[in-house]
Amino acid sequence: MAYSPIEDYGIIGDLNTVALVSMKGSIDHLCFPRFDSPSVFAALLDDQKGGCFQIYPVSESVKNKQLYLPDTNVLLTRFLSSEGVGELTDFMPVESEYPGNAIIRRITTVRGKLTYRMRCIPRFNYARSTHKTEHHSHELIFRSNGDDKTVLRLVSTVPLTLQDGDGYAEFTLASNEHADFSLELVTETNTPLDNLDKFVEKRLEETVTYWKNWIDQSTYRGRWMEVVHRSALVLKLMTSSEYGAPVAAPTFSLPEEIGGSRNWDYRYTWIRDASFTVYTLIRLGYLKEAGQFMAWVERQCNDINQAGLLRLMYTIDGQKDLQEIELSSLKGYKGSSPVRIGNAAHKQVQLDIYGELLDSIYLYDKYGERISYSFWQAICHQVEWVCDNWQRPDQGIWEVRGGQREFIYSRLMCWVAIDRAIKIGNMHSYPLPPLWVDVRDDIFQSIHHDFWNEKLQAFVQYKGAETVDAATLLMPLVRFISPKDPRWLSTLKQIEEQLVSDSLVYRYRPDSKIDGLKGGEGTFSMCTFWYVECLSRSGQLYKARLYFEKMLGYANHLGLYAEQLGFCGEHLGNFPQAFTHLGLISAALNLNDQLNDERNQQIED
Repeated sequence: MAYSPIEDYGIIGDLNTVALVSMKGSIDHLCFPRFDSPSVFAALLDDQKGGCFQIYPVSESVKNKQLYLPDTNVLLTRFLSSEGVGELTDFMPVESEYPGNAIIRRITTVRGKLTYRMRCIPRFNYARSTHKTEHHSHELIFRSNGDDKTVLRLVSTVPLTLQDGDGYAEFTLASNEHADFSLELVTETNTPLDNLDKFVEKRLEETVTYWKNWIDQSTYRGRWMEVVHRSALVLKLMTSSEYGAPVAAPTFSLPEEIGGSRNWDYRYTWIRDASFTVYTLIRLGYLKEAGQFMAWVERQCNDINQAGLLRLMYTIDGQKDLQEIELSSLKGYKGSSPVRIGNAAHKQVQLDIYGELLDSIYLYDKYGERISYSFWQAICHQVEWVCDNWQRPDQGIWEVRGGQREFIYSRLMCWVAIDRAIKIGNMHSYPLPPLWVDVRDDIFQSIHHDFWNEKLQAFVQYKGAETVDAATLLMPLVRFISPKDPRWLSTLKQIEEQLVSDSLVYRYRPDSKIDGLKGGEGTFSMCTFWYVECLSRSGQLYKARLYFEKMLGYANHLGLYAEQLGFCGEHLGNFPQAFTHLGLISAALNLNDQLNDERNQQIED
C-alpha cells in the first residue's frame, strides 16, 4: 500500500494509547496497550512490513471524508461512491467506562449497497516478532512470539478468514446494515463477548457521553471555541489516565524532513511540555487534570528531592530507561531512516526545565490547590541547584546534538525558576534565602548584558551569537520583559526578518555546528502560535488575528497539527504534537482577551 500523507490521519484513544486512522479507513499506527508500548500496527513507518487494520469498500471510485462527532474523540470516516455511501465509526472506550483496552470499529452502509474488505495484519514488537493465530468463525486470537507476549482478540459480526496468520473478511452491506469489529487486549479480567452488536452500542453511547461531559467542563466561551476545544480534546487523549502524565506525541520517528535522519521518539513525558500543559488546562478550567500532573511530579521524589537530578523527560510511569535504539525492522516513513525508539536526549542537561516546572507549580498553587510543605522543601532543593548552576552551558530547549552552549532560553528559564519559587514562598509566607533574590537579579542583568547584540538590536540565541531564536518569543510570555519594551520590539523585528515566512516561523536557521545533524526541517507550528501571542500582547491585534486565522488553515481536515510544516504546507514530524496544540490554545485565549479589551474600550469611548 502507498503511504498516506501524515496530515491524512485522525486519532482515537482510550487515555492509555492513541491509534492513527487514515482517510482510507486504515489504522496504520498503534502502540498497544500504552503510549510507550511496542507497536502492533506501524504501516505509517513501513508500508510493507509495519502492519495495519483496514476496512474499506471494494469499489474503485471512492471519495473519502473524515470528521469527529462534535465535542468527542469518536471518528467517522466516510466512503462516497455512486454505488453507495459507507460510514466507518472508530473509537476506543475510555478505561473509566470499560476495563479493557479495545478498538471498536463499526462499518455501516447508509445509502445504496457496498462490498467491503477487512484486513487485520498485526506486526508485534515494532515488526520484530512473529505471531501465531487461533481461528474461529467470528474470532481470531493473535499471540506474539516475542518477549512482549501480547495477545489480541479480534471479534466480528461477519465471518473471518485466516491467511498466513493474518485476518481477512469480505462482506456486503445494504442500506442501513452494519458490521462490527472489536480488537482488544486479552487479559485475565476480560472475557469473550456474547453479543458484539449490543456491546458496540453500549460502548459507543458511553464513549460519546464521556467526551461530551468532559468538554462541557471547559470554561472557555470565546472566539474560535470549536478550534480550542478540539485542541483540548487532543491534549486529553495524549494524557495517561493511569499516571496523569501527558506524552509529547503518540508517534515515533515520523521525519522532520522526508528522507532525512531527524526522526525522534516522542512517546514520553517531557517536563517542559507537560508543564505548559498544566498552564493550558488551568486556563480552560481543568484543575483536576492539572492536579494529576502535579501528583505525578511529586511521585518523582527521588529526583525532585535530590538537586540537579531532574531529567528533561521520563516514561509515563516515571522511569528513566529511554535508551535510544535504531530499528532495522522498519524502513521509515517514505524511506526516512533511521527509525528510532527511545530518546538519547534524556541524558542531556537542559536548564530550562526548572523554569517551566516551577512556573506550572506556581500557577497550580495559585489557581488550583496549595502545595504541601514537603513538596515545597523538594522544590527548594531544585532552586538551590539552579542558583549554583545557572551559568552552565547546556543543550537547550531544542535538544541540540552539536555540543553545549550558553543559550538565552536556558538562562531565561533559570530566572523564571527562581522568580516563581520566590512568589510561591511569599504566598505561603515561607522563609526565603536572601540569595535567591540576588541570583535572580544577577540572571536578569546577565541576559540584558551578555545576550544583547547591539549591532542587531536584539537578544540573540546564545552568548556571542549573530542569530536569533524563536524560543525568545517566550520572553514576554513568561513576563521577563514587557511585550512593548523597545528592546523586545526590536528583537521581534529581527525574528521576523530571520525566521518568519509569512505567518510561519522557523525555530532557528539550521546549523550543523549547533545541531550536530545534517539535513533541514520545516517551520515549527508551535513557534507560529508563540509569535501570534507576542503580536497580540504588543498591541498588533489586526496582524495577530490575521496570522492566527491563517495558521488555522494549515491544520489538517480535523484540526490536528504535526510538529512542523514543510515547504508546501505538508505536515512533518510526530503527529499530533501536544506542544503545538498548547500554543494554539494559549494564543487563542490571549488574543480573544485582547480583542475583548479593545472592544470594551471602544464601547466606553
